[in-house]
Amino acid sequence: MTAATMLFAAGGMAFADGSGDPASVKKTEQGEYFDKQGNPTYKIQPDGTVDWYTYSGYRRYHSTCHVCHGPDGMGSSYAPALKDSLKTMSYGEFLSIVAAGRKNVSTSQDNVMPAFGNNPNVTCYLDDIFVYLRARSDDALARVRPSKHEDKSPAYIKAEDSCMAAKH
Repeated sequence: MTAATMLFAAGGMAFADGSGDPASVKKTEQGEYFDKQGNPTYKIQPDGTVDWYTYSGYRRYHSTCHVCHGPDGMGSSYAPALKDSLKTMSYGEFLSIVAAGRKNVSTSQDNVMPAFGNNPNVTCYLDDIFVYLRARSDDALARVRPSKHEDKSPAYIKAEDSCMAAKH
């Protein structure tokens, strides 16, 4: 599935900003949780066990995004702290920026976010990355690799295989 397809498919959803209530109210067959506005969200059990999407998002973020945006979404001199950005950025804005990129130019800086819309290692895991960053933004997840996580569901594996195969 391309990022453009995912953006189009998501068009019917209501998008709140990342500061909305992150409480999960629905879980899909793939193991993804959604808040009451229909945005992907995290689920962290009292014992610290995180949902699969949060765990996967940690792994995906640290394989691609942390190079510019710093460890754990904390930012760097090169790119902003996504931990802070998700406090006001909507799910739709997040998808759009990651897929299409963004350029911010001013007299003091020239920041360019490359487009990742054709990179399956990012586009196939956009919800995972968003959920991880949302948990970091809400301070629900510490600056460490989650030590316990839910299992990857068979439906998630099937969707992942399908998305990755479509990109090759």
